[in-house]
Amino acid sequence: MAPVLVLMEQSKASMETLTLARKFGSPVHSVRIDAIQPFAPDAVAAILAVVAEDLNASAVFAAGTDRSNDVMARLAARTGLPLAANCVDAAPGDLVSVDRQRWGGSLLESALLRSPRPLITVAPNSLPVEDEPAPIDVDVTPLLTQVEERDLTVCVSDHVATAGGKVSLAEAKVVVSGGRGVGSKDGFAIIEELAGLLGATVGCSRVVTSAGWRPHSDQVGQTGTKIAPDLYIACGISGATQHMAGCKGAKRIIAVNIDPEAPIIANADYAVIGDLHDVIPAITAELRKVMDR
Repeated sequence: MAPVLVLMEQSKASMETLTLARKFGSPVHSVRIDAIQPFAPDAVAAILAVVAEDLNASAVFAAGTDRSNDVMARLAARTGLPLAANCVDAAPGDLVSVDRQRWGGSLLESALLRSPRPLITVAPNSLPVEDEPAPIDVDVTPLLTQVEERDLTVCVSDHVATAGGKVSLAEAKVVVSGGRGVGSKDGFAIIEELAGLLGATVGCSRVVTSAGWRPHSDQVGQTGTKIAPDLYIACGISGATQHMAGCKGAKRIIAVNIDPEAPIIANADYAVIGDLHDVIPAITAELRKVMDR
């Protein structure tokens, strides 16, 4: 079988990507996304193009994260090859069949991809992580000196540190989120208190970040972070399609909403119909009683 090339990040999403990549060939080689520091997507795409050609790779895969999608789109433009994004399954062949998420995950599209070297990104939280040998890291050191100056034009210029010790939304096992129903920036105090007791990470909906109540890094949704916690508690969130695309990977969803007709109620495993300003403090009080015993 022909070799396969995978763009790897330090993430669960990349490990899921390997599950699909192994169906397309062997051995599996990898290029690390941090090969270029600071991150410069055009430069990483340039290196991927050279390595894929040198290996005569049968396909190039990457996780469907913001950074990897950025690199793969640039690789597609550079090589003139088609890119299938947000795939949840694929099968090799003269015509590669792919199943991929569309419309924020609310629609599953089946399509055929005609390409001598398919470029595929894999939707996070869509595949299991298999216990298989690690991919073979490609030594790209000799290629770094060949990167053109123009490929470094777009790069990361700065990093904004998150709160110390905070577990990222993408990795959190429990997430407590607030939406428009929280009412204000100060209203998140009760959300943070409950999250603290549960060892959870605080999230929010798009409307909250638009109002300036929480930073964009806290946003759960299609244009925010896609999460897959064991438990997701959504407080005062209506459950628009874009938000549900971000939390559909959760194993259990508890919705607290004053509106019994809110879309999120239909998607929740458990629902509490009531004002979150009454419900959340009541839950917190009961948790404290249990913890104080």
